[in-house]
Amino acid sequence: MLRRNVTPKVYKDPTTTDDDSDEPSGCPVSEEEPEEWLPEVKEKTKGRGRLKKDEAAEKKPAVKRAAKPKEPKPKAVRKPRAPRATKVKKAVDEKKEDEKNEGIVPQVESLHEVKVKEERQSFSMDQAFSISTATTGVLLGEEPSSSKPTSMVKKEEPEDDFTFDEPAQKKQKTITAPQGRPIKLKSGNSLGDELQMTWDLIKVLAEKSGVKEWVCSNIVNLLRDENTIPFIVRYRKELINHMDADAVRDVQLVLEELCSVAKKSQSITQTLKKEGVLTSELEQALQNCRSADDLDHVYAPYKKGSKLTKARRAKQLGLEAAALALLHSPQTLDLHSWIKPNTEGLSTLEEVSTGVEQILADMIAKDGETLTYVRSLCDRSNVTLQSTVSKTALKEQQQTDQKSKPKDISKFSLYSEFSCNIQRIQHHQTLAINRGENLKILSVKVNIPDWVKTDFCRWCVSVRWRPQGFARPELMKILNAAVEDSYKRLIMPLLCRGYRTKLTTSAEKESIAMFVRNLRQRLLMCPVRGRVILGVDPGYRHGCKLAILSPTSQILHTDVVYLHGSGRNREADKLRHLMLEYSCQTVVIGNGTACRETEAFFADLIKNGFFRPLDVSYCITSEAGASIYSVSPEAVKEMPDLDPNLRSAVSIGRRVQDPLAELVKIAPKHIGIGTYQHDVSQSLLKAALDGVVQECVSFVGVDINICSETLMRHVAGLNAGRARSIVEWREKNGPFLNREQLKLVKGLGPKSFQQCAGFVRINPESIRSYGSGGSADSTAAVKPAAKKSKAKTSSSISNHPNPLDQTCIHPESYGIAMRFLSQIGGSLDQLGSAELRQQVESSVRRSGLEALAQYLNTSAETLQLIVDGLTQPPGFDIRQDFEQADFKQGIVSMGDLHEGMVLTGRVENTALFGAFVDIGVGRSGLIPKRYITLEKLPVDKRRRSLALGPGERVEVRVMDVDLQRNRICLDLIRVLR
Repeated sequence: MLRRNVTPKVYKDPTTTDDDSDEPSGCPVSEEEPEEWLPEVKEKTKGRGRLKKDEAAEKKPAVKRAAKPKEPKPKAVRKPRAPRATKVKKAVDEKKEDEKNEGIVPQVESLHEVKVKEERQSFSMDQAFSISTATTGVLLGEEPSSSKPTSMVKKEEPEDDFTFDEPAQKKQKTITAPQGRPIKLKSGNSLGDELQMTWDLIKVLAEKSGVKEWVCSNIVNLLRDENTIPFIVRYRKELINHMDADAVRDVQLVLEELCSVAKKSQSITQTLKKEGVLTSELEQALQNCRSADDLDHVYAPYKKGSKLTKARRAKQLGLEAAALALLHSPQTLDLHSWIKPNTEGLSTLEEVSTGVEQILADMIAKDGETLTYVRSLCDRSNVTLQSTVSKTALKEQQQTDQKSKPKDISKFSLYSEFSCNIQRIQHHQTLAINRGENLKILSVKVNIPDWVKTDFCRWCVSVRWRPQGFARPELMKILNAAVEDSYKRLIMPLLCRGYRTKLTTSAEKESIAMFVRNLRQRLLMCPVRGRVILGVDPGYRHGCKLAILSPTSQILHTDVVYLHGSGRNREADKLRHLMLEYSCQTVVIGNGTACRETEAFFADLIKNGFFRPLDVSYCITSEAGASIYSVSPEAVKEMPDLDPNLRSAVSIGRRVQDPLAELVKIAPKHIGIGTYQHDVSQSLLKAALDGVVQECVSFVGVDINICSETLMRHVAGLNAGRARSIVEWREKNGPFLNREQLKLVKGLGPKSFQQCAGFVRINPESIRSYGSGGSADSTAAVKPAAKKSKAKTSSSISNHPNPLDQTCIHPESYGIAMRFLSQIGGSLDQLGSAELRQQVESSVRRSGLEALAQYLNTSAETLQLIVDGLTQPPGFDIRQDFEQADFKQGIVSMGDLHEGMVLTGRVENTALFGAFVDIGVGRSGLIPKRYITLEKLPVDKRRRSLALGPGERVEVRVMDVDLQRNRICLDLIRVLR
């Protein structure tokens, strides 16, 4: 992890202009670029001390804690911790309670102190959903319902039919726990026990992720219970200490890594056991491993196909007893007695000494305390990463007569003579160096200072591996040689591999985090509603492909015009005729080939009033992935009769009408976000991007009666098969009248329904527009659908619409919502009205949210979500608060730019070294990372590593224009709201 305080020179990454990268070129990054605030996962853990210090509310529990030891002595010292939690955790085993709560002091934490890893929180679902209720001041979120409503549901429905399983936390009166108070889920078999490792899973998970142990425990249990991250983040917020989706996803990745190490350890143990080489010490060493590198270090000598190590050969000769004797009773060891003249490896005193030395070297390299000590020495030293041009690349460059193309060394010129402290190297530098090494252009090594070896050898001989008794000089010589050999041959390579792995893992993690943030902001661009759109896929020889779309994204007309040839005037008349015929005033141009020429063409016509009486405007949008989508099976199924080029124009237009619905059709890595997409772990990248797509789709919500199958499969709890079944049910039986009817869909079980129900919407307008016969068909279909599965009965499923089904309120909270409405004198007919909003706000202001929640026997988070669901207007969309595409009527050329000019633009992409901004001149400018400082950012964006993401509007100053290299350097003035 990088530190914030000191930084070396920062070099511009040579790969920003790589052919396989979607980001535009920017200006060179200065070599004096300072280090910015990078996310440090473990920083939050250190903050626990500050929480205790800052909050006066914690003093009372602390006094109780101190007073407890005055009770009779026979009681265990740690027992007093349990009674404070019994009100919250009645059903939890006392022994596990003591272990898990060890070191936790109950705290009433402020909101900012509770959240974990907020520095990468690019989008708060809480803020997006909340209506501006200044009187409450509580973040939006829903917790599991209390036990009463759940019991009521179970009584109403037959045993056959599935209902929501009553979560253990409902029995624990979670409402009595203030925000940030440890609340644990009841678990069955511990995952840690199943892993069969010597370390405690929850403690290691907390240590590696920087999240509190009780939160880690809950996340593990929730994930094991097949809960999705969107569901956990919205409806189980209190159990995860109000963490955001990114933070939960980070914990999930660390958990998967630890589980993978444990399973691999078990597999290796079984393999070695079958081979008959497993010893108790070796098994213990395998169970102590916490990373894949540690496992490889222990297992490497025993791998099939690998040469027998020096130490194992010496052990086979029986020299292990001599090595142990040198350490434990050197005065009794006589090496001459081990000589066997006719045995290879034992024929001379020198061979015997060498064998003993090799066994000792192996023992030293495998010792945990020794490795801990040498790592502590390295942490205090100036360990550097050095890269130079490889001999292979230089040789190929010199052989100019060869047919094959020589390696492009110039791309890595900044790293040809590069050296930087391990602690200060930046993430993009690590990825660039790794790429150069993979291409065999760069040679990379880790340099550890010589004094580390000297100090290490001295400590080993005089402290850790000091013989227990007098050792003759010849024996001490063997021990010294063994220590040096162990360091040079075994320990140093292990340390170097560890540093490289740590740097790469950290860089990949930060790069993926940037992908996630960029994708989230791209998906959540505000949709443009109620406009007829002209989508334009620009081109030269093959013309500009046009697609006119209705406000509901239906294709009205497609065509091709040639705007860059001799018949421009004729094509302009054709355009005018089409736009007048369909009353189209909005043009969306893709940013690919011929984009700027097409933009200039439209800007000139608009400036001259060519489209009057229409007031036409246009915008530029990214067309990344449009060509890939146009030939995909989804596009063929959706637009079977259209040419692929025309499908691209349709996709470009729809990206502005509803960015989320259109972009989910394209693989995330083809959307043109982030950098180094080919250099990071593809499995981790795919998992993270798929996760954020699911998160965005779920939190925006989908109208189950009109959304596409492609969009539906990304809803939490659904997949391709369940989405297909829902569409088939809808086509056969008509529209869904309520959420409960989802239970009739084949393949949608209790867990899937629980996970997806809160993210699915049933809008009355969609039911009406579906067709007059839809309702009757749906009602008639209930009985036949029930016959398909014995487990699914229709007796308790209503055929009447429920107004709450169009809100973000989960069905498990409907009972509470109805009681709340009854208490304030409201009704479902008033949903979203100003009158009901006034009633709700008045009640909350008069009684307080916490008191109301306590009266209704639920949590404040659940009640806040109910309040928001009842008061939000029909058709509420969280994306209304996000940025919308810029529509303009003029154009600026790159030649018009000069130093000091102030412009507005929109962030197009962000990299680890800066942000690329579209300022409307055909080339994106780069704001280097050193110019994105805290004072220039809004308060809510200062927690993020780079703080800017795609779609955000910014005011910038031109710092430098390099026409020769087509590079623009910008300075950030402020973020526009």
